[in-house]
Order: sequence, then structure tokens, then C-alpha cells
Amino acid sequence: MTNSRNQKHMGIDYGTKKIGIAISDDNGRIAFPKTTLNNDSKIIENLKKIISDNKITKIVIGESKNYKMQDNEIMKDILELKKVLETLLEADVILQPEFLTSVEALKMGSTQENINAGAAAVILQSYLDSLK
Repeated sequence: MTNSRNQKHMGIDYGTKKIGIAISDDNGRIAFPKTTLNNDSKIIENLKKIISDNKITKIVIGESKNYKMQDNEIMKDILELKKVLETLLEADVILQPEFLTSVEALKMGSTQENINAGAAAVILQSYLDSLK
């Protein structure tokens, strides 16, 4: 079991148009919605800035599966993003199941405007809780 103390984590809810971002507290225990980014040509540059500005040590990306637990079509793009982040940013990147995270984010008070960031926080919190 990895000790998450003194590790700041970033959660990512990947979408073809929008990418939700969540950040943990400094001890890597609690996830907070941060922002939603457009998934465009500047996405890697924008992610790099967030990682640098927040001193992120680990990235958790939602693993997209369907009801039969098979990869969704978007999973190919998620794996590509994971590879880019690991290579370009030399970051530790973990996949975490994200089944129904948008529904959970709405239940926790996210609005349609910040649902992507809320879903990223659900993904990240699920990972952080798994470390306990």
C-alpha cells in the first residue's frame, strides 16, 4: 500500500470535448473539483501548467468502461493521454474506474457547468480512499 502523505494528486475525467480536473489537498487525502478544460490543441500545455503550479506528484485518470466492463470507445484516447503524460511530463499516472461518476458528482452538488470537475473529484477521491 502506497503512503499518500505529502503527495498532491490530480484527478482527470476525460471527455472528447471537456476534461474535468480535480486536485487533492497537500496530504493526498481529500479531492476537490478544480476546473474544466476544453479538450483542444492546448490540452497538454494546460495540463502541464496545472501539474507544475500545483506540484502534482501523481495523476489519476478515469478508466472508461461500459456496463459489461468492456472499454468504451473513448478508452483509446484515455490510454493515449496516459502515455503522453507519463512520457512528456514524467508523471506517475494511474487508471481508476469511473463508472457513473457524473451521476455521483450531481448527487454531491455539482451543477451541469462543473460536472466534469466534480466527476474528476469523484474519481480522485475513490483512488485516495483505496489507499487507506
